Amino acid sequence: MQMSDSRRIEAPQDVVWAAILDPEVLKRCVPGCTEMTGNAEDGFEATVVQKVGPVKATFKGTVKALDMDAPNAVTLSGEGKGGAAGFAKGDAKVTLAPDGDGTTLTYEVEAKVGGKLAQLGSRIIDGFAKKMADQFFQNLQDAVEGPADPDEAPEADSQEGQKKGWFKRMVSS
Repeated sequence: MQMSDSRRIEAPQDVVWAAILDPEVLKRCVPGCTEMTGNAEDGFEATVVQKVGPVKATFKGTVKALDMDAPNAVTLSGEGKGGAAGFAKGDAKVTLAPDGDGTTLTYEVEAKVGGKLAQLGSRIIDGFAKKMADQFFQNLQDAVEGPADPDEAPEADSQEGQKKGWFKRMVSS
C-alpha cells in the first residue's frame, strides 16, 4: 500500500532534519516503540509492540536511513518480524523544504505486511498503516514544536513542554 501527505513544522529545516535522525526522538515518534538504539550511519534497531485488529505482536527490526541528502531528503527503510504474527516492512521517503521560518515536510510511504497480518484484509491493514504514518509524523511535529496544547506535554517535560526540551537541547549543541 502507498500513501503520502505533507505538513508544516514550525522549526528550521536543520532542526527537523536532526530530529528525524535522532534515536531518542524516533523512539518517541514510532507508535508502540519500546526500544530504539543505533544511529543514522549504521542503522537503528527497534522493538515495537502493536495490535492490529485481533493480532497483537512484538516486532523486532531495523530502520536504515538511505539516500541521505542533508538536510533535504532521506528514505527511512524499516523491516520488522513479529514471530507468528508475521512481518511488516516499508519505506518512507521524507523531503524537507524551507517554508518561511518553518519547514514543509512531505512524505511518501510504501508498506507491506505478511503472515497472519496479511490475512486481516487490505481495508484493516491500509487503515492501520495510514494511522501509524499519520501518528508518527504528528509525534515528530510535536517533538520538534511541542504539543499544540501545553496540557498534553509529558509530565517530565511539562515545565517547558517538548519544544523547549528537545528543541532547546538541539539549538544549544
